[in-house]
Amino acid sequence: MEKKDRIKVVILCGGRGSRLREETEIRPKPLVEIGDKPMMWHIMKIYAYYGFKDFVLCLGYKGEMIKEYFLNYEAMNNDFTIRLGSSNSLEFHSKHLENDWNVTLVDTGKYAQTGCRIKRIENYIDGEDFMVTYGDGVGNIDIKKLVEYHKSSKKIGTVTGVRPSSRFGELVIKGKDIIEFSEKPQIKEGFINGGFFVFNKKFFRYLKDDDNCFLEREPLEKLAKDGELSVYLHDGFWQCMDTQRELDILSEMWLRKRAPWVIWE
Repeated sequence: MEKKDRIKVVILCGGRGSRLREETEIRPKPLVEIGDKPMMWHIMKIYAYYGFKDFVLCLGYKGEMIKEYFLNYEAMNNDFTIRLGSSNSLEFHSKHLENDWNVTLVDTGKYAQTGCRIKRIENYIDGEDFMVTYGDGVGNIDIKKLVEYHKSSKKIGTVTGVRPSSRFGELVIKGKDIIEFSEKPQIKEGFINGGFFVFNKKFFRYLKDDDNCFLEREPLEKLAKDGELSVYLHDGFWQCMDTQRELDILSEMWLRKRAPWVIWE
């Protein structure tokens, strides 16, 4: 894939994760571990499996910990020999499987909401399209098919609709278009917003550099009203990590080697 054609993957990593306070008091939610790896690693592995390895992480709450994670990534994921003294040297002996990832880490504000965070990384998007996902959900979604669907729809935005296990934004669908986007209503039936978005760069016009700009409110609501939001329906596995119970569910799946999102093995 030529660099100019590579679609960047924006991951929202800045929220406090208050419903998972037992874990997020000491670290940002994307660093909460499923097995021995952070949630954001699992998410990035899904995209990387399909060849999308250019990432932009929107940092906020305890963002310095995510920076430290990547700054120390080589040392923590390889065997190495270090020569101490005036001519300090480091030799890595083993290879992890993430050696061609490009990760850009951007401070988007401690208190900024999701739409504002995306607006603040606009300068890092150099292609016609880019992807966005939350830092707390996984699924066995075929990312290549999602991108192909988005391009064929000729809409500004595409959201992945998933079957609900609880709450989240309900999608009112007519044919292949979304005609209404309602954030976290009482779920009655059908599909909900599972994240895994694809946007044309025109979407930045819908966003504001204002801490109170929520992606899931005015921007997506207006996009749907303008007839510019399509839906990619995913009937397979999807699960967020919003509560301790959901963390336990995902951890148990990983432990038993029955994790449907682990498509890279």
